[in-house]
Amino acid sequence: MLRRREDVELYEYDIDNKPEDLDSALREVDCIIHLAGVNRPEDLGEFETGNTGSIDEICVKLKAIGRSPKIVLSSSIQAELDNPYGTSKRRAEEALQRFAEDVGAECVVYRFKNLFGKWCRPDYNSVTATFCYNIANGLPIQISDPAHEIDLTHIDAVVKAFVDEMEPGAPGFRFTEPLTATRITLGELAAKIRSFRDMRTSLVLPDFSNDFERSLYGTYLTYLNEKEFEYGLDIKADQRGSLAEFLKSSSMGQIFVSRTKPGITRGDHYHHTKTEKFLVLEGEAVIRFRSIQSGVGSRESESWRVGESGVEGVIEYRVTGKDFKVVDIPPGYTHSIENVGEGELVTLFWASEMFDLDRPDTYYEKVEL
Repeated sequence: MLRRREDVELYEYDIDNKPEDLDSALREVDCIIHLAGVNRPEDLGEFETGNTGSIDEICVKLKAIGRSPKIVLSSSIQAELDNPYGTSKRRAEEALQRFAEDVGAECVVYRFKNLFGKWCRPDYNSVTATFCYNIANGLPIQISDPAHEIDLTHIDAVVKAFVDEMEPGAPGFRFTEPLTATRITLGELAAKIRSFRDMRTSLVLPDFSNDFERSLYGTYLTYLNEKEFEYGLDIKADQRGSLAEFLKSSSMGQIFVSRTKPGITRGDHYHHTKTEKFLVLEGEAVIRFRSIQSGVGSRESESWRVGESGVEGVIEYRVTGKDFKVVDIPPGYTHSIENVGEGELVTLFWASEMFDLDRPDTYYEKVEL
């Protein structure tokens, strides 16, 4: 995020850098965002050197050269716990607090809960990354307690908070308010990620009205094998052409696409409740409607017209793939779409509800009697 900003000169320091790189950076920077840390060392002593020592070293060097830039420290809620990792994080916070008090610098601590998002390593310190990687790649996962609850914060919220912290504030030491988090059990988390994997066959979208679920789905996709980004749809083919369902949603209905051969008519049915939209993508078609009340009500009604076919009560729309025109299909109108072009007709369909075999709401009736 910072590399994309033209108003920021960025100094990066990681384990592959030389100590003198840190010295030169500390002489220049106005804000330090400290992300370094040790989570799973082979020697417990590395907690102290990696977590406490790294921030303490910065504070000592800054004092020596008489500088007091703003420092933002990435810490953990485990700093409240009495374990080697938590203790090292708490001592890092205390080192930063002493620096703020000694030199009057602005020093900020973020105590993170469980983070998730793209680029996080599996089998390290993020259960979400491990679940996503294993499920995406057909590997088993281990859950000791499915009812155990965790709080998850998306990495984008962290990045935004850090970028906002680049603006100077009041001198002194402070803890930030916790970032927005979603509480979920390990069992629920695994079930959601499995549903993302199964979506390729069920076609059912996650609940994208929920920010957490949308971010979790995006995270899951980043753990797919790069050779497995694509997948096929179940194609139904007959003498008329072919059809495949694409996406389904309990709140948004479903989308499917068809190829229709020249001279073929699809449809000749109506719905009582379900609505649809037709969008011709390639070819030329005539979409016809007739109210199922035609001949029952008055011939003066709006639905009683004469189409190009000369059949009373039939409404016609001629559409082509060049126009990108959407045709709405209201309930109570029997409708059809005929390929009147010379090549295949490709049409995108949307229905307001997922197809239910037990309640299809689809009734055969020819448009042209």
